[in-house]
Amino acid sequence: MHANLGKVVLDDLYIHRVSVDLLDSALRQLIITALAAAPTLAYSHANVIKLNRRSSRVSLLAYADFFNDPFPSLTESWSVGSDDWKEFRYRSYADSLNPPILHRKELLLPPSHPQRKAFEEVTRQAEALGLFDETSTIGFRGNWQKIIASKGYRLDGDRFVPLANDTSSSLDSSLGALCSGPVMRHLTALSRSVVSAPVQLLDRHGFLRNDWALFDYGCGRGDDIAALSANGYSVAGWDPYYRPENTIVPSAVVNLGFVLNVIEDQRERRDALRRAFELTEKVLSVAVMLHGSSAPGVPYCDGFRTSRNTFQKYFSQEEFRQYLAHELNEEVFLVGPGVGFIFKDKELEQRFIANRYRRKDIVHRLLSRSKETLKPKRNRPQSRVTSRLTDEKRAILDIVWSAALELGRMPERDELEATVPIEEHFGSLRRVTRIIYTIYAKDQLQSAAQVRADDLRLFFAMQLFERRAPYRNLERRLQRDIKAFFGDYRGANASGTRLLLDAAESPEVRRACEEAAERGMGWLDGESALHVHVSVIDRLPVVLRAYISCGLLIYADTSEVQLVKVHSSSGKLTLMAYEDFETSPLPRMVKRVKISIRRQDYDVFEYGDKYEKPLLYYKSRYLHEEYHGYAEQHAFDESLAALELFEPNSYGLPARELDDLLDQRRFVIEGLRLVRSQRVPSLDQPCGMNFRYRDFLECAETQRQLLIKNVPERPETYNALYDLATRILDPVIEYFGSVRLTYGFCSRELSRHIKAQIAPKLDQHAAHERNAAGNPICLRGGAACDFIVEDEDMEEVAAWIMLHLPFDRLYFYGKDRPLHVSYAESPVGLAYELQANASGRRVPRPMRRSQQTGSGEPRCECTAADNSKPPERRLARRAW
Repeated sequence: MHANLGKVVLDDLYIHRVSVDLLDSALRQLIITALAAAPTLAYSHANVIKLNRRSSRVSLLAYADFFNDPFPSLTESWSVGSDDWKEFRYRSYADSLNPPILHRKELLLPPSHPQRKAFEEVTRQAEALGLFDETSTIGFRGNWQKIIASKGYRLDGDRFVPLANDTSSSLDSSLGALCSGPVMRHLTALSRSVVSAPVQLLDRHGFLRNDWALFDYGCGRGDDIAALSANGYSVAGWDPYYRPENTIVPSAVVNLGFVLNVIEDQRERRDALRRAFELTEKVLSVAVMLHGSSAPGVPYCDGFRTSRNTFQKYFSQEEFRQYLAHELNEEVFLVGPGVGFIFKDKELEQRFIANRYRRKDIVHRLLSRSKETLKPKRNRPQSRVTSRLTDEKRAILDIVWSAALELGRMPERDELEATVPIEEHFGSLRRVTRIIYTIYAKDQLQSAAQVRADDLRLFFAMQLFERRAPYRNLERRLQRDIKAFFGDYRGANASGTRLLLDAAESPEVRRACEEAAERGMGWLDGESALHVHVSVIDRLPVVLRAYISCGLLIYADTSEVQLVKVHSSSGKLTLMAYEDFETSPLPRMVKRVKISIRRQDYDVFEYGDKYEKPLLYYKSRYLHEEYHGYAEQHAFDESLAALELFEPNSYGLPARELDDLLDQRRFVIEGLRLVRSQRVPSLDQPCGMNFRYRDFLECAETQRQLLIKNVPERPETYNALYDLATRILDPVIEYFGSVRLTYGFCSRELSRHIKAQIAPKLDQHAAHERNAAGNPICLRGGAACDFIVEDEDMEEVAAWIMLHLPFDRLYFYGKDRPLHVSYAESPVGLAYELQANASGRRVPRPMRRSQQTGSGEPRCECTAADNSKPPERRLARRAW
């Protein structure tokens, strides 16, 4: 194998298929076997091989446009273990807006490849700009693009080009950019400069409109009124303390935000709710405080009285829903923690229900994925009309096209913004439609239509599952959707019925779970159950969306749920809630709800008092790479997996056991990172599987003779000794049997007593220790030792290490002499034989692997040299 062939990341070797023939025979045969057993698509599409040298697991990777894209994106992957060539795990990234990307791709190619130098130049540019300074999160396209922009550059082809001045506005007046915050009455009212949570949810669901008036009933200090007025909305409010003189007026939208929970009298509380609903013409938003971990006050009435003589009534999510439904005799829709909508306008309610089962991001995804987004098609002659389109006309077409993708069909005139001047510029919407079909990609609209049809199927399926009485009159948009996608109402209901039946069939659910996992939407465990984050539920296959929606209708309180587990064969659904899910790399489970969809019942399991809160391991498995913070979590999970603390597919370890094992391996968790420990351990603490730290300090002949105190001062040295033991010595012992250390750590004090033929600045025996001036003794870092395997040919030991282990430097002295080997964080893999020249001085010569011996052991091409030197005596500096 060529010394500079392949990209090494921990135990993984990445190599392009054109380089496979240059690998050592063992690695080459492993890859050939994997390719022969792979699915046909894998064999034809994969252009990069990823090989884990410790587990022999092979991954076949397909990177798009490998030789033309400077940082190509991963499109497909197939991975398999060498113990079972039939079980290939497939993953597609075709639908991802943030796929993994490849850096330093020149390393995957042979040194003689004609494009390697050009690729090396791209890497040099990136290094010069500092783009590789933090490597843990650059492996995904979105993060990579942000890092390039943060350095003031953009990528143009294979060149990094400085960014021009930013001409975008730094101000964003949209309500979606504002943060949430509670609005309270009287002494509980806070002065805020942001819009409250219920008003933001009204905006999110499209109920804040310039042509709809909003009335804030119990507006407190009026912060929501001020913010909405500043954004051009028609808004008014009343409060019994701060604005009692204001007129109470009916409005399309009424907000009753955090009012009910501060009223201690139950009758007055009910009257306030009913009065607010009487004022409502379209939709009422109600918000209350939910139960927290502790109540700030003493029990009073049905709530708590605080030290400031204020009152708070706390609800659970389900209690809140039942209270509103009982008092108003209307259906309640919970849209957030402690926030519910109640509709007076039943057509608006229909649209809202339909939109709850609708994918929210379809337009953005279609336009982001397509290279033809809002641009004329190339290589197609333009008509006289399209060639004369002005920028203003093009903008109108863009609006209509986006609306079409949102609907899955071409819009009617009243489904567009009233201000769009279609007639003025084009004469009619029909003419706009004809022009659009000559400019934009029809396959985008076909994809949008498929998604919208699935959304509607789900809507009708849930109507049937809830046994909801059909509306007497369907709202206009729903009528148009039914006609466009199903023909008539009977066909729409029949499609919903079929979907509901499919969701009850285990084979259908299992196939959908497999499809979702292949697209990166969750993790499929050994029982074919899909674990998925709630953020991607609406992107799952529609059968799974129906399955999950049925479960969520049985147990409605999902405000704290982050993960959902679909049991594909038992008709069950598990909801899991974790504390600190967003910020912790190992969040703790606080609640698990197991729902039986067939029995329409559920069981709730709480953690924290009687039962220890389980840790969620490998959180990135359950997230999509577009999830905020995915790259950081993925890097943490990979670091944790590399420690091999437990079986990856198990439930993991209790928190205390994890802490103990991490301490043994010299790691601690800081934020979203695993970092090396800064604690100095006991010398008798295990250092790997076969040694104690003391063994590396008391093995040298001089140290034993003089009893010199040979103890490291820096925690980094203990970390390096642990790495040396686990990465090099433990595997050697597992393969060859016990070893004898002849020279290990060398302190400044010990080095003073070894008079000749040592090179502390180079030999890595000083590890990370520093000299009297505070500078590193050896700039190479890492740690080194000399050892011998009794009754073994040390040439064979050296050859085996060179073939299988990530060593930094290796020095071979002879078949029956101790071997010098080191390990560093970025091992360079340099091996030398020390040969005597004509003057008798030993000179290092490169050591290369040769063919295996008849016994199957690897051999080296080197020959043994003079063995007269004692084991701890190293070379003079020039020999290094």
